[in-house]
Amino acid sequence: MFFTESSVCRSRSTHISVHYSKYENIFAPSEKQFEVHRIYGTSEEDGILTVYFHSFLGGFNKETGDKEQSGHSLPALIKMKKEPIGYKVVDYKEPEDGNLYKSSLEKMFPERYVKREDQQASEINDLQIQMNKKVHKWLKQ
Repeated sequence: MFFTESSVCRSRSTHISVHYSKYENIFAPSEKQFEVHRIYGTSEEDGILTVYFHSFLGGFNKETGDKEQSGHSLPALIKMKKEPIGYKVVDYKEPEDGNLYKSSLEKMFPERYVKREDQQASEINDLQIQMNKKVHKWLKQ
């Protein structure tokens, strides 16, 4: 694979942050949004890198402190193509809601990552800790 986990983490964060702007008019307004994630793994085929991850996105206001105003916590995948400078997002998917959630997740993720997502309570706690650090740093500015 010509991508490394560390380069994916650094570059992907920027692409995901930009990509999540689609939620701007869906979620309650907030002054600042933060995204943290846990990468389950990657695969590469024909120069396209697929990243399987769990994303935790939150919107916050200085007035309400670390009380999350909006956001989500969900598994997702992103497909990126290596460009001369960085990566280009070529696809992004989240599982469907309700009764279609499990079957759509199974279509998106390899079985080993579906199992991790099913047992992800402790990983969500880790993401919450990462989120709190980012929010508290912002609140101190």
